Amino acid sequence: MSKVVVCGAQGRMGTTVGRLVNEAPDLELVGGVDIRSGSFFGVEIVETARIDSLLTEKKPDVLIDFTVASAAVENVKAASRHGAALVVGTTGFSADQRAEMARAVEGRVPAVISSNFSIGVNIFWQLLRQAARMLPEYDIEVLEAHHRYKKDAPSGTAKTILQILDEEVGAREKKYGREGMMERGREIGVHVIRGGDIVGDHSVLFSGNFETIELSHRAYDRSVFAQGAVKAVRWVAGKKPGIYGMNDVLGLGK
Repeated sequence: MSKVVVCGAQGRMGTTVGRLVNEAPDLELVGGVDIRSGSFFGVEIVETARIDSLLTEKKPDVLIDFTVASAAVENVKAASRHGAALVVGTTGFSADQRAEMARAVEGRVPAVISSNFSIGVNIFWQLLRQAARMLPEYDIEVLEAHHRYKKDAPSGTAKTILQILDEEVGAREKKYGREGMMERGREIGVHVIRGGDIVGDHSVLFSGNFETIELSHRAYDRSVFAQGAVKAVRWVAGKKPGIYGMNDVLGLGK
């Protein structure tokens, strides 16, 4: 049985992940970390400053992180110091923060780091890659929508979409919204919506003369992300040190 600690335990995703871990017969929820102390599902949540003492006491096999970028970097380094494998679903990392996490992980612990743990989204990315290869001359627009409390924009999932498009059709200018008089060029339009309790919608439009192909994914409940994260927890325990993605967990290849 793998012992699990959840960082961001009092947040939307942390609470959902904690519930699924607690309900899993092959996993044991042993603690949580957040900016305030408390408890969830019968275990203690400690303040972030006490993460090392929690990890020393509980000796988790896996640490799950759904926090914010700055906190996640420090949580990754703490897990590495204590030999805990990682599942990181936080988004909004800068290039420097990603490099800092890589330095902490490489040669020490295995880590599954993904901008989206939904199984459907990872299939969506595969289909998007295939479509982009076949439609390189089409105009491309990316749309994403999330709840009003999401801070990073575009979303991490949208950034992964843009990375896939750059890899398949070549790097293009990104036009974040449009206003005023402008003629469309070879750019990729990126459009962000924030409102209400939208869990997560992502669409990519390939538009040519007389036709448009649209690929989209819509999440109706954040449990789809939590379920994928729990699947990653089961997969990552005992793996060789290094950074993995959900493609590895799901056996999808690139």
